[in-house]
Amino acid sequence: MFGKTSKKLQTIIGEDSEFKGEVHVKETVRIDGFLEGDVRADWVIVGENGKIVGNIDSRGTVVGGTVEGNIAADEIVELKHKSRVFGEIRTGKLVVSEGAVFEGYSRMEKGKVPVGAADSNVTMIASSSLSS
Repeated sequence: MFGKTSKKLQTIIGEDSEFKGEVHVKETVRIDGFLEGDVRADWVIVGENGKIVGNIDSRGTVVGGTVEGNIAADEIVELKHKSRVFGEIRTGKLVVSEGAVFEGYSRMEKGKVPVGAADSNVTMIASSSLSS
């Protein structure tokens, strides 16, 4: 996840912490507690006990806990085996481990994901059954 150009972990919201509001970090943020609000960072890590109720805008996101909101990541979103995500995911690469729960829509896009993509609405396309 962290390449040579990535910097070290800068911000942590601990396991017994609760935070309400927007979080903007230039490098990496790890959420092990509860966060109600949007997150914008280079990398976002949601620990197994972490929960975000809000949208994530990042270069890359790794979810081990719960996200109730949309995720827009330029490069990658990885859902670990105990993760639970409820919302839209837009990213260049999506990795879903066995056991992960994902309820929502995903969209694979190469290159930069447009700013505010996590806030966009998805139009459901109705399917019709074929009759013989």
